[in-house]
Amino acid sequence: MRTIKGILAFLEVIMYITGVFTADVNVTYSTAVYNPPEITAPMQIVDDGATDFVIVTEEKPDATIKTAVKELQSYLKKISGAEIKSVTESKYNPTDKAIILGKTDLEKGVVKIDRAKMAEDSFMLYSNGKRLYIAGADSRGTLYGVYTFLEEYLGVRWFTPTLEVVPEKTDIIIDAKINRLVEPSFSVRRNDSIGTTDAYRARTKMNVSFWNEATEYGGALTYVLWDVTLDKLVPDDLIKEHPDYFATTAEGTKTRDHVCLSNPDVLEVAVKNARKAILECETNAKHIHIGQKDNTNYCRCKNCEALYEKYGSVSAPTILFTNAFADALDDEFPDFTFTFYAYNETDRPPTDTTLRCNDNVAPVLCGLHKACRSHPLTECGAQDGNETFDNLFCENEPTISEDFANWVKIADTTYIYDYTINFINTAQFFSNFETMQSTMKYMHDIGITGYIYNCGDTHIAAFNELRNYLLCKLQWDVNCDVEYHMMDFLKAYYGEDAAPYIKQIIDIQTAQTKASAHAFDFDWHYQAGFYPMNVAVALDGLWEKALTADITEDQLFNVETANLSWEYFKANQFLGSYTILNPLRHKRIEELYDAMTAHGITGVSGFQDIPPKEEINFFQRPFNWG
Repeated sequence: MRTIKGILAFLEVIMYITGVFTADVNVTYSTAVYNPPEITAPMQIVDDGATDFVIVTEEKPDATIKTAVKELQSYLKKISGAEIKSVTESKYNPTDKAIILGKTDLEKGVVKIDRAKMAEDSFMLYSNGKRLYIAGADSRGTLYGVYTFLEEYLGVRWFTPTLEVVPEKTDIIIDAKINRLVEPSFSVRRNDSIGTTDAYRARTKMNVSFWNEATEYGGALTYVLWDVTLDKLVPDDLIKEHPDYFATTAEGTKTRDHVCLSNPDVLEVAVKNARKAILECETNAKHIHIGQKDNTNYCRCKNCEALYEKYGSVSAPTILFTNAFADALDDEFPDFTFTFYAYNETDRPPTDTTLRCNDNVAPVLCGLHKACRSHPLTECGAQDGNETFDNLFCENEPTISEDFANWVKIADTTYIYDYTINFINTAQFFSNFETMQSTMKYMHDIGITGYIYNCGDTHIAAFNELRNYLLCKLQWDVNCDVEYHMMDFLKAYYGEDAAPYIKQIIDIQTAQTKASAHAFDFDWHYQAGFYPMNVAVALDGLWEKALTADITEDQLFNVETANLSWEYFKANQFLGSYTILNPLRHKRIEELYDAMTAHGITGVSGFQDIPPKEEINFFQRPFNWG
């Protein structure tokens, strides 16, 4: 039955490729509609470039509150030219107008802020005509409140680490009756862009940096050890004296590819090395990670195999090991969280749910790297790892979403590790914009507590600046208006005149991919959607309009860079001037190479840089560069 459906789906794809069917370009990116703040009663903070407000803090504000004060002062001056003074509450005249930052006695009798019940990083915004309170559950929450106030009420934007938009106006008026409790959708959030700083991370409300404490910006979640760590906890050279520490292959030989986690001696070695790493750590890190190497050569010894059978998953020894690892270190380091990868062979949870993660143990779920991104996660499913007919055209079972729901049942804390680019063809359009919100909302609704995206700062990918910006918005609020934020970004990054054309291009490519293909994080050039001639011509026309729009030089550079993703696709698919019938096709591809390198594109895949020009065979398609 599945194959019959696949044949019908294949025939449908043929119809879309030939243009018999037309993809629906009315793409829905958001389930919410943005409503700008209303002014029911005016509260004027700046009047003709001057202010009679002061900023008030507690007597001894910490470094984060001091940053909040400086940021508020700086941006009020950038916007209006107004210079606003800062005082501690003992020096504040209660009759003066004020912006109150953080916890002070000035809350009493005015606004009830129950910090004990507030989520971490959350904050209150409250105004009464004379005072504006920005009060977080903690200092970082207060800083985030300042950034939300600047963004949502005053129009400041931080689109990328280097693109900031600050409106200019001599009057600043807000509503005198603001009363909002703002809480994040995920307690742990990480999404760095290329060039991210501690300041930019705080402005986008990302609270994970892995290594930098970022004390002035509220602190950040850091790790003693992160990513692949078992080779540090159980060093490879131990295989010489202790081969039993390492994985047994299906053929019965030993390999450094994995560690045998059912061996109690391995636990002892790992705990010893972890303790040393924790004590030597120079940051205030409270997380340490169990991460296997990036392969599937897991241990096949009889003890491990027995655990796989008993609990119904290859993940069982990893859970048991991490629980025991946490137990061994918990007395000495009681405030630590111990995380482990649910990745590759360990990505599926045990079917025997009597095996649970300890309270201080959190799985980091990596299954999204196998998920289709052009269709909803709960309706589509996993790549089977092969380019089979069924995998390309049949309906996939939504096993990944089901696995995530089952992990939540056995772990109180769960983090998602997301990859939202096409690693094999980073230079090519990746169709995940429409499903970003539904995927993240599903995670939130089933109880996932943290969301870590780990591609934005390490790979140059098509439209990745937009993708990073939207992911930050969604990690903070899964119910935000994605389309509003998308257009907001496009206008600033590509220019007001070019933005509508870029939006149409994204709509068409999203719709065409959804109609004619799945979209996975590891797709070849020919798997990323199919375009009939009329659609390709329409896209060429939209790119030409965007490239000739009335925009700044910086915005034109950004449009040119984005256009190269379409040119790269056409060159791989023999479309337009890249047709195999063009005798000068190799010259056209050489021009594409020159344009890509001139625009800072150093790779067409996530695995290696583009080789030097003299090493390129321009008679080959450009996917061969990576």
